Amino acid sequence: MAPDHTARTDAIIVELGLARGQGDAKVLTDELWTLWTDAPDARAQQLLDEGMRKRSAYDFPGARDALDALVAYCPDYAEGYNQRAFVNYLRQDFAAALVDLDRVLMMSPNHIAALSGKGLTLMGLGRHDEAQMALRAAVALNPWLSERSLLTVPPGTDI
Repeated sequence: MAPDHTARTDAIIVELGLARGQGDAKVLTDELWTLWTDAPDARAQQLLDEGMRKRSAYDFPGARDALDALVAYCPDYAEGYNQRAFVNYLRQDFAAALVDLDRVLMMSPNHIAALSGKGLTLMGLGRHDEAQMALRAAVALNPWLSERSLLTVPPGTDI
């Protein structure tokens, strides 16, 4: 089971809402990534690190293999699914990415990266109204999110 960083994650999200600029938001976002990528144990951390390293090297099949192993080993670890979704997004396998992103959001509803990733994935699928809703949800949690530039409907407006 992944370490429980819920209290700190929730506090960071509150702080993001109060952040005065992009620099402050980046520091907080970096801390979120540190918490999200804190795997349940040494084996899970090795699989996560391997998957992320291979993804960064554009070895998408290798990254997928490592992340498949991670989610099989730790099915309750949200970041394993999030990273696998990112690999699938980069491969333009949007349907597979969406399944994993929905899984992340069931486990961690305020996972800002998964929300923004879901918005981008839905855009890839041509589901623009749903994409806007996901992006607005992410921007509501982090007003400094770079994906805010993709909003075509002002936040607070119903589609």
